[in-house]
Amino acid sequence: MSYLLKLFKDRPIIALDIGTYSIKLVQLQRLKREYKLLNFGMIPLPPGVITEEKINEPDTVVEAIKNLAASEKIKTKHVALAVSGSSVVIKKISVPVMSEAELAEAIQAEAEQYIPYDIADVNLDFYILPQEDQETNQMPVIFVAVKSEKIQEYSDIIQRAGLNPAIIDVDVFAIENSYEHNYGTYPGVIGLIDIGANITNINILEDGITSFTRDIPFGGNRYNHAIADQLKVSDEDAERLKLGIMVKGISSSEVVPIMVSVTQDLALMINESLDFFHSSGPEKDISKLALSGGCTRIDGIEQLLAEILHCPLEISNPFKNIKVDEREFDPEYIRDMSPLAAVSVGLALRSPVDKL
Repeated sequence: MSYLLKLFKDRPIIALDIGTYSIKLVQLQRLKREYKLLNFGMIPLPPGVITEEKINEPDTVVEAIKNLAASEKIKTKHVALAVSGSSVVIKKISVPVMSEAELAEAIQAEAEQYIPYDIADVNLDFYILPQEDQETNQMPVIFVAVKSEKIQEYSDIIQRAGLNPAIIDVDVFAIENSYEHNYGTYPGVIGLIDIGANITNINILEDGITSFTRDIPFGGNRYNHAIADQLKVSDEDAERLKLGIMVKGISSSEVVPIMVSVTQDLALMINESLDFFHSSGPEKDISKLALSGGCTRIDGIEQLLAEILHCPLEISNPFKNIKVDEREFDPEYIRDMSPLAAVSVGLALRSPVDKL
């Protein structure tokens, strides 16, 4: 979702995914029939720099971006980034049939009733979906509203790092972009679920078109907090235990019940969103869930979530259809880190002239 002036047509961009614990960078090169990975890097952020969607230490984030860009020898200045969480409202609505130009003038009035903020305090964008019934005088539209202060906050960070914010997207659409590039348009109903540190993004697609989105305030941090609290270990050791790396004095039999309990809580919250989707219109079965995010590296989470949610589940690979030169990138590193790259790859596939 491009909110900023589209001034960078046909120029290369880098994608930055600014997360709670790390910043991920991806740069792709467009070849004739495919994309090639040019740069893929990650830099950790100290605990507390970003919490609950808030950048507490902007100077630290700016320096991290500078260091990451320098280490990857980035030459372009143009950046695509994404936002998510409570500052973002995404809604599918029906409006009278009109032209795109007419809707551009009318969208504010149409969207205002769905936005829990003053309409003057948000940036709006929209996309007209294909009409499901050509005989009706209504057309489906997806609109996205993002609090202007959130856009300004992230734009300021990028500019202070000496870069230009060319595209500001939202996480769920970047993840969708990554999935469809690598797997194609799914025929039927599929749920794309990305589990981040603080937020789980859900995007349900019907034949490749977004039908329902939700950001759940529940992420991988819940595992860390539960392990640290119940086993009385440091945050660093909690992260290791979450990923199956054993810590002296702690047995796996102590960790597993905690992991299962948190996964059950996560599944419950995901299931509530899936139930809401089913209740909001004609019931259509979700035939598959595609999982991404750092928590997919947790041993057994795929099988446990599939069992609890009673739905086939796969872990997405954002590099599946990206050419990766093994002489330039360690294949094992790419495999291990790929679950963290769904947002950044989706952003890197964007063009500054894209609508969505």
